[in-house]
Amino acid sequence: MTQIKFVSSLEKIFPQSDGNFYEINSLSMLIGERTSFQLAINTDEPLRFTVDGAESVVVKSYNIGFVPSKLPFYEDHDDDIVISPDGYYPDVLYPSENGEVEFVNGGWCSVWFELESKKAGVNNIVVTLFNEDNNEVGKAEISVKVINAVLPEQELMHTNWFHCDCLATWYGVDAFSEEHWQIVENFMRVGNAHGLNMILTPLFTPPLDTAVGGERPTMQLVDVTVTGKDEYSFGFDKLARWFETAHRSGIKYFELSHLFTQWGAKHAPKIVDVNGKQLFGWKTAASGKKYKSFLTQFADALDKFLTEQGVKEKCWVHVSDEPGDDTVRAYAKASRIVSELFPDYNKLDALSSFKYYKKGFVKTPVPSLNHAHKFYGKVPNLWVYYCCGQYKGTSNRFMAMPSYRNRVLGLQLYKFGCVGFLQWGYNFWYSQHSKRYINPFEETDAGEAFPSGDSFVVYPGEDGQPLVSLRYKVFYDAFQDMRALKFLESKIGYEETLKLIENRTGEPLSFTNYERGIEAMISKREAVNKAIEENL
Repeated sequence: MTQIKFVSSLEKIFPQSDGNFYEINSLSMLIGERTSFQLAINTDEPLRFTVDGAESVVVKSYNIGFVPSKLPFYEDHDDDIVISPDGYYPDVLYPSENGEVEFVNGGWCSVWFELESKKAGVNNIVVTLFNEDNNEVGKAEISVKVINAVLPEQELMHTNWFHCDCLATWYGVDAFSEEHWQIVENFMRVGNAHGLNMILTPLFTPPLDTAVGGERPTMQLVDVTVTGKDEYSFGFDKLARWFETAHRSGIKYFELSHLFTQWGAKHAPKIVDVNGKQLFGWKTAASGKKYKSFLTQFADALDKFLTEQGVKEKCWVHVSDEPGDDTVRAYAKASRIVSELFPDYNKLDALSSFKYYKKGFVKTPVPSLNHAHKFYGKVPNLWVYYCCGQYKGTSNRFMAMPSYRNRVLGLQLYKFGCVGFLQWGYNFWYSQHSKRYINPFEETDAGEAFPSGDSFVVYPGEDGQPLVSLRYKVFYDAFQDMRALKFLESKIGYEETLKLIENRTGEPLSFTNYERGIEAMISKREAVNKAIEENL
């Protein structure tokens, strides 16, 4: 006996689920928006489906693949988590082939539907299921209303660290070969389609998540030629192609890779010359004369190039990622060098100690969500981030977290007027500290280092094409929520808009407190859509 029901995209459906899902029979969206829902199916036979009634939307469908997790969450996690019955989580979205359903015999499965709206109208979408004998075994209908209002463009700047070396490693291609460039563009395009509009740009191999004394594969866009003792010339052909490729993919902003090592700015990143000889790295003191001389020459050449390319105002410069309380002096020295050499550039770094900003070492600090309250109201143009460390009371997108906890980020970013959001793992398919590569379909926690889902939101598909996770779809919904809220604010003002999304629990929405449950998230967005329609 086949059971079917339309359920929210915020459900995580396991074969062992009891069938008590958050069912939906209608939803609304704006023109230019994408929205998703699932068809939950319990069956014991192969099925295929057809879709009818999509008048003003384009429909895409996906089967949901399961991946294992040895580290779904840390031992001291909070209580808002999803525990897998067998250690596997629904995550990978595989485009459905000919409407076929990937089913689990005797258990629940689901088909993920994504709708993209093109014009206003009501769509009574009908999904019909057929068995192998072409007999109809089930039918479900959902009403989707497209409101006659265009979703505004994304204003929020968003970077999700893009790891070019992981692409080269997985696909077995040389760095910045023609094959690599095509793969890079494929992944850029998919990232941009999910809100990525700023991209980590590897001027030199980014000194990120690398063991001290270890190396990541060389990934360097700038050609360096030694022309004399402590004298250098620079070639920017690959960097020019990077900008061209990024612009073609919809990227607007460029996050130039860190000029000093992670966790304290004590060393130079790995830099090689055109022959592959290493010039700087772990043995290079960050504030030493040789490296400062190199940076002085490089900064002058880079500034001229970026000005010629017309991208200087869209570039952001890094010193070092996440300096700690014990590395203030080293970071301060490196910061002074960067400020001297790049005086009129945007600068940002992820850090959670307010002293770095208070002392003027960083122009745009990017605190983690659980430290953002220390910066809110004191820092203009607030950025925030989350990573593996934000798992108590904060939003995040681990596989073992409910999807509403992923999506609520949009409400938080809106309430606190954030202009930027950073996350480190778009496609990090290495173990912690980049000691070995991993197969993300089989190992989802970077060698049991980070909770599954922290280090990537896309998977490497065939022919250099990315496969998207359901977490990434939900994450993008958060950005769309923020855009819809901005639109409504233009009609009724900030205070009235905020009333529609505030917690109904007595404790205000904050970076470390959100209202739980699928109903809370869905009802708030539907209330926003209703208010938009009433104020057109």
